[in-house]
Amino acid sequence: MANIDNRIHSLLDPKNCVLVLVDFQPQMTFAVKSIDGQTLISNATGLAKAAKIFNVPTIITSVAEKSFSGPFFPQIKKVFPGQEIIDRTTMNCWEDKRVVDAIKKTGRKKIVFAGLWTEVCIATATIMALEEGYEVYVVADACGGTTQTAHDMAMLRMIQAGAVPITWLQFLLELQRDWARTETYDAVTSLVRENAGTYGMGVEYAKAMLGEHAREGS
Repeated sequence: MANIDNRIHSLLDPKNCVLVLVDFQPQMTFAVKSIDGQTLISNATGLAKAAKIFNVPTIITSVAEKSFSGPFFPQIKKVFPGQEIIDRTTMNCWEDKRVVDAIKKTGRKKIVFAGLWTEVCIATATIMALEEGYEVYVVADACGGTTQTAHDMAMLRMIQAGAVPITWLQFLLELQRDWARTETYDAVTSLVRENAGTYGMGVEYAKAMLGEHAREGS
């Protein structure tokens, strides 16, 4: 029987994690069948904006940008204007020393991964990062697989290896955690209205019905 690590992974906060965005590129997106394309773009963009609001170090990496996969999502590049995108040849970003060195430079032991495809670029990097002692959180709804089964099995494989599955909205709200944190309140609620679907509609409704004194909750 496999040795199962039963330790509890503590909550994410703005000072203990690093976000790694992997291969959000057209050629990779074309083959994704586990999530609607527009939903994927919205979720990935929401995740990127959440990291920006809380100043979470964010590493962006692509694969074969010029020869195969195309440019990184412009919606994400707009969130981090001018930031270097580490372009790789290897499918597994953990096998690119520049990516690993950038993660190590942050000094943080919690890595939040999101990208394409779940079963290749995310699963392989996650497993190797876990082997090196990092805690890994995978943003399930900001990842996509070539089939629903491929995505689901990859998520299960990573969970069995010790990764923690989360969603992009969970990431945002776990970082905010208390609506009394006024320094990020406006930015968070604005992002919720833009990218969080019916939850965002609920925020708009509360403001309309209750006025400026309304406080959003989850």
